[in-house]
Amino acid sequence: MVIVATLVIGMMGCSMSGDEGGIVVFSHTFDFSKEQGDWVVDFSDFPAGANDTTGYGLHFAYTNRPPNLGSNLKSMMISGTNHSDDLFMFMKRKVTGLSPNTDYTIVFDVELASNAPRGTAGMGGSPGESVFLKAGAMGMEPRAVIDQNQYVLNVDKGNQASPGESSVILGDIAVATNSYEYALITRTNSGSPAAFRARANSKGELWLLVGTDSGFEGMTTVYYTRVSVIFSTAS
Repeated sequence: MVIVATLVIGMMGCSMSGDEGGIVVFSHTFDFSKEQGDWVVDFSDFPAGANDTTGYGLHFAYTNRPPNLGSNLKSMMISGTNHSDDLFMFMKRKVTGLSPNTDYTIVFDVELASNAPRGTAGMGGSPGESVFLKAGAMGMEPRAVIDQNQYVLNVDKGNQASPGESSVILGDIAVATNSYEYALITRTNSGSPAAFRARANSKGELWLLVGTDSGFEGMTTVYYTRVSVIFSTAS
């Protein structure tokens, strides 16, 4: 038997019980048009000098979408200029109420607005195809820490087109348009031959991670509008 429970953004987690020999499936949907929902933004893979945050133009706001996408609807806007050829701009959120020390198979479905046309060239790579959207989950909080005067992530997200132990690549941020007007795109690892798995910690927690890993040496600004996450595990 399959148990399916759908949770809305206002719920921090769920409990799972009693389905011997079956598969438990449940989901979280975070709709940013309604609220920020405890997501926190950070940046890594850039120098840790006193003026580097300003020089890289790192900026976040819970703000309106671009006008052509409905300016009365909110989103998570993240922006930065990739002088280091390796900037990672990410958001994170803790999910609770999971079974402690349990492995979960996770499918991510992320909707965002991008203005990077497919097939466009840029410094270091394309502003669309060289900016990789990643998602992941882990039992510890992902943080930007200083190592050898660089801000780096304390979990393995991989580098640009390569996934890490704590992340999967959902695709790039290129849009199928010839203009630089923002358009909504959806990226997912559904149907991927390599399913993503993560283990909840001893408190029954997982930290979700969604971000862009850039090889394009220019400014990238994206507006996240929705993140859906499907968890499944054998009971």
